[in-house]
Amino acid sequence: MLLTRRGVLGLGLGAVAAAVLASCTPAPQWVTPSGAAVSGTEKNRGGTGRVTTVDLTAAPTTLDLAGTAAGTWAFGGIPAPVIRLTAGDTLKATVRNQLDADTSVHWHGLALRNDMDGVPPVTQAPIAPGGQFAYEFVTPHPGTYWFHPHVGPQLDHGLYGALIIDDPDEKVTWDDEWVLILDDWLDGVTATPDQVLTDLSAGMGNMGGMGDMFMRMGNMLMGATSDLLGGDAGDVYYPHYLINGKPPADPAQFTGTPGNVVRIRLINAGSDTAFRFAMGGHALTITHTDGFPVEPVEVDSILLGMGERYDVQVTLGDGVFPVVAEAEGKRDRAFALVRTGSGTAPMSDVEVSELDSRQVGTAQNLTAAAEVALSRTTPDRLIDLTLTGGMAAYDWGIDGRQFDMTDPLRDVHAISKGERVQLRIRNDTKMWHPFHLHGHTYQHANGGPRKDTSIILPGQTLTVDFDADNPGQWVAHCHNIYHAETGMTTVLGYQS
Repeated sequence: MLLTRRGVLGLGLGAVAAAVLASCTPAPQWVTPSGAAVSGTEKNRGGTGRVTTVDLTAAPTTLDLAGTAAGTWAFGGIPAPVIRLTAGDTLKATVRNQLDADTSVHWHGLALRNDMDGVPPVTQAPIAPGGQFAYEFVTPHPGTYWFHPHVGPQLDHGLYGALIIDDPDEKVTWDDEWVLILDDWLDGVTATPDQVLTDLSAGMGNMGGMGDMFMRMGNMLMGATSDLLGGDAGDVYYPHYLINGKPPADPAQFTGTPGNVVRIRLINAGSDTAFRFAMGGHALTITHTDGFPVEPVEVDSILLGMGERYDVQVTLGDGVFPVVAEAEGKRDRAFALVRTGSGTAPMSDVEVSELDSRQVGTAQNLTAAAEVALSRTTPDRLIDLTLTGGMAAYDWGIDGRQFDMTDPLRDVHAISKGERVQLRIRNDTKMWHPFHLHGHTYQHANGGPRKDTSIILPGQTLTVDFDADNPGQWVAHCHNIYHAETGMTTVLGYQS
């Protein structure tokens, strides 16, 4: 066992003696986030030597939702200005906290150095009100990534933005590029994220037996179901769904040229909502997911869980077209417009036939591009994780245990550098979960895509492999922010 100072103070002398005897067998010692193994790995990344410097200030702001003023928090705009650099470049980001609460920044999807991952209390202390923190790291892989806090349910404010890392050896060509961030929104309108977390944490008790009724109950949404998601689609009521911070009543607009190929980088920054994305009158060709290339696949729409990203190519038609992100199972949508010529803009409730097609893009449809596929080898270590809990008691956890923020290494899963690790994550709940692993990109079984965030449906098991090549202490969790905050989180720790 590991004896901490807190643990010793809580034991009597006899118990301490027994604990010391029991600890004669060497216990695992963990690579620390700022230890030599982490800094050594970062040094070996080398990099281009080019540096991009940015300043991010987390502060209160007001978002105009088509005439509704919503008090919230943001890094300037909503979303924040895109941060862009090339793979191998160094990012220096100074984050200043002008909020009345602790915060941090997590660089979602990046296999960066552990002490820059932005996860209190695992990899850093939180940034206190009035304080600041300097993040600095080499960007290891190209792709579409994003950034957001990792403190409480702060993701459900406006604290997020896109991080685009260009590929110096890019094989995909396009004429234009658009970054679309999808979001579910309630802050400053119906409640704050902390109020929602408090309400949910009380549990639903017997309210789950209300049949198929679709209704709002305070901050909860009853009866939101989806066949694509295996049942319960989500449980939080959102009055607005946004594309790049804009609601359907004041839609974001994109201007293009007929015949041009556009690369659309899609990011689901929502907290409780999967989106089914489509563009009226157009097919979508998936080229990347979670930053990594796949064998191109043409689909009519794409299902994105919270935290997932997809890059698609679209050849633009001539006219005015709807861009729709259906809030899957919630009977509402985010909406934007593409203009390439004259014509009347469609209404936000326009019927989009692509959403009714069976050609829905998901990770199960995809194959990793040959250049990023992992070598086929027998795993050195197998880790089984079971997602547990439910809405009745709101006791979401992993392996029947809820994550303890005061003792984050209590249920740590040991791995060692150089291993091929296989994760088997079984969803033993009645709801879908977008599972996210920090610091690594895994590959789905049977040649599937490289990803860091994946949808796991009720009763199903996701099997993925990754190479343990990034030492540190890395959290893995459901990216439904309310599930994560109430316990569906664990840690994978490298042994020193």
